[in-house]
Amino acid sequence: MTDTPRCAVIDRSTRETRISGRLELDGAGEIRIDTGIGFLDHMLTTLAFHAGWDLELECHGDLEVDDHHTAEDCALALGEALDGALGDRAGITRFGSAHAPLDEALARTVIDLSGRPWPEIHLGLNRESLGGLASENITHIFVSFAMAARCALHVDVLRGRNDHHRTEAAFKATALALRQATAVGGSVVRSTKGSLGGNP
Repeated sequence: MTDTPRCAVIDRSTRETRISGRLELDGAGEIRIDTGIGFLDHMLTTLAFHAGWDLELECHGDLEVDDHHTAEDCALALGEALDGALGDRAGITRFGSAHAPLDEALARTVIDLSGRPWPEIHLGLNRESLGGLASENITHIFVSFAMAARCALHVDVLRGRNDHHRTEAAFKATALALRQATAVGGSVVRSTKGSLGGNP
């Protein structure tokens, strides 16, 4: 853990959503999330808890239209907050990988906080929606998060029959990989290019 708090304010407003809150990477499990979509709240809470973050996130979105803008913008706001909290990324472990099971489901996430965004998300969901959140938007959450956080993010659900279990396992694996990748282990920039988070 670093002596300087690694945190960022979340403040994103468009014609479609208004999002506010705060992210602290080295947290104590203080989490308060209200997006207006119960299943999204559940997944973001899962992500923050297993990543070891403190996270406050409140979203007022155009849910009378559908869930897309809320899901996308919350992921973008969270990714931007992670990017901001990491600063110049000096001293972070950079790479992280984890498996997470949930009953019959098993997910794997591999991440590189390189500053170069690349999402590869393969969840294999079959249901049209989960708790008011369209399944296609679950994939889009991971994609949007990776782009805004500027990281290579590979998420694969390896097995599972229940789509709730498959999704939750994916968020847990991602949280554990993020916890590993964001850990501080000195002041060295772990890149042969000499920089992370800038123009690689």
